[in-house]
Order: sequence, then structure tokens, then C-alpha cells
Amino acid sequence: MSKRDDLIAKYATDLKDKCGVDVDMDLLTKVTIGCGPSIYNADASTVSGSDQSELATVKNNFLIKKLGLSESDDLDGAIAAVIEKYGKSNRNKYRAVVYYLLTKHFSKESIYS
Repeated sequence: MSKRDDLIAKYATDLKDKCGVDVDMDLLTKVTIGCGPSIYNADASTVSGSDQSELATVKNNFLIKKLGLSESDDLDGAIAAVIEKYGKSNRNKYRAVVYYLLTKHFSKESIYS
């Protein structure tokens, strides 16, 4: 298996074990590929749930630019709900998992088809 396949398997395990989610592997693979090379960088591959600038980046670069959502869609509430679901005390919140959960939250799977 490639390094990316190993990471996707790790993300799927996180989604099942920490979030209690039945994983759509096709969507998870596409979201992971969409993250680009950041998944290979230890710092960039995770999201800090307590860093406001990090959460603003998720909101602006992913929710608004990638998913095409507007500020009126309660983006901050959705991010908070996803961070809560993933576990606030969980130190390693993988970016691909957070993006997968946000994509599902807003039913924007069609962006990746």
C-alpha cells in the first residue's frame, strides 16, 4: 500500500472509533486527495480545535472556497459541532477527517463526484 492508502486507512479508523461514523471510503479518499500534500506534513495534517486562526482557515479555505458555502450557513457552529464530535480532548484531529465530517454535515458530497 502507498503512504496515502495507509493514511486513508488511519482516517477511516478515526472516523469509526472516535466519531462513530460509517465511512464512505470513496468520499474519504476524494477528500484526502483534495487535501493535497498537507496530509504528509505533521503540522499541516492536523487541525487545532482551540486555535481560532486555524479554525478561520478551515472556514475560509474549505467551507467557503471549496464547498461554496456562505457565512450565513452557520459555519462556526458546524466547525464546533465537528470538533465536539471528534473529541475536544483528542490532540490529533486529522484535517482530512474534519473535512470529511464537514462535507457530510453540509451534504456537499456532490463537490467530490
